[in-house]
Amino acid sequence: MADGPRLPGIEDDEDEEEPIVLHVDADCFYASCERLREPELRGEPVVVGMGYEPGETNGAVATASYEAREFGVESAQAISTALERLPRRAALESEAPRASEHSSGSPRDPDADDHDPELAESETGHYRPVDMDYYESVASDVQEILHDCADVVREVSIDEAYLEVTDRTAWEVADGFARHVKDRIRREVGIVVSVGAAPTMSAAKIASDFDKPDGLTVVRPGEIREFLAPLEVDLLHGVGPVTARELREMGLETAGDVAAADPKPLVERFGERGRELYDRARGEDDRRVEPKGDPKSFSRESAFADPVSEPGPKYEQIETLAAAVADRARREGALYRTVGVKAVLPPFDVNTRARSLPGPVDEPALVEEIARELFAEFEDEPVRKLGVRVANLEFAAADQASLDGWAGTPDADERDRDTDADADTERDTNTDGGQSSLADF
Repeated sequence: MADGPRLPGIEDDEDEEEPIVLHVDADCFYASCERLREPELRGEPVVVGMGYEPGETNGAVATASYEAREFGVESAQAISTALERLPRRAALESEAPRASEHSSGSPRDPDADDHDPELAESETGHYRPVDMDYYESVASDVQEILHDCADVVREVSIDEAYLEVTDRTAWEVADGFARHVKDRIRREVGIVVSVGAAPTMSAAKIASDFDKPDGLTVVRPGEIREFLAPLEVDLLHGVGPVTARELREMGLETAGDVAAADPKPLVERFGERGRELYDRARGEDDRRVEPKGDPKSFSRESAFADPVSEPGPKYEQIETLAAAVADRARREGALYRTVGVKAVLPPFDVNTRARSLPGPVDEPALVEEIARELFAEFEDEPVRKLGVRVANLEFAAADQASLDGWAGTPDADERDRDTDADADTERDTNTDGGQSSLADF
């Protein structure tokens, strides 16, 4: 790299060779997805969970927005407790007509009268039941961006991932690269993420939590110990409430205390994990970002600048995406049993269709043919985004397979699942907003 001005924390050429790891963590992901579907929920307390639907008597909070957290609502809290902690309206009677509205404090269920009317009418927050199909659809959009921004991605859960970007950027501009990832996700998907950048996975994870929500924290080589030292032990990666309490019993309140301690008592108290805590507190973590096994699917998506109604441009895009995803599968040495399409209609109605084949194949022309057939029902609809996907992958170095080598036809009785059971074309439709979903699209 050419000589030039250096930012603080980059002291010599060796620092430039340090790995650059990003940890990307979506802020209140389930609640963000609900706000994407219902923009009127932005800025309002939102609770996503299970157990407040007709016939359910108990359940737990899956996600609480930051506005809801201000009233003491927390993840894993009982739904009944969470709703009771939301503030009450001053005049119940004046607000009563809103009790059955979709944007009121009552659930989206049309049978809202099954619930206690006083409770439903008096909530100022908004409850939505978990909709995993929809959340996974949004997550796939985020993951597509992450894989485009990094050569190696480790998806930890539906809402967080590690990226190895050492070959994509440099420490002098790591903050700009992390900002680019954040901005792409906000612009193309519509949700907010926090990003931490550091030379190690554990430090990147802590950095992403450091300034939530909508945070961006960069910890450069040589700065890790200084960054970690003042943090409470609870914030060390891998430390839960029990371990934090035991560390405090040992007189260790901060990461700096752990880093300066004799590691022997830590090993005696926690076993090998004690040495790991000591190393992590000192910023030492030699793990590398590695994908979690073989992928389950490959997909490519593309958005139009404005919704498109004419069939021609949409089918052209379908053909392009089908060719790209089939090429990706071939380059990765993968055969596939399932072909799927996604059509996103304004404002954000996600519709997916899929068809399973009688056996694993590698046939780009077939991917295009099936994708066009599955998309046909949307050819006259306004579409803002399209996607093509192949799934139920098999990785092998054997000769490529073709459909001719298998008995049966594409219309065989198989469903788009890992177990390939039931029906050949999936049409799961959520009546709330016309949502159709394919779990791992």
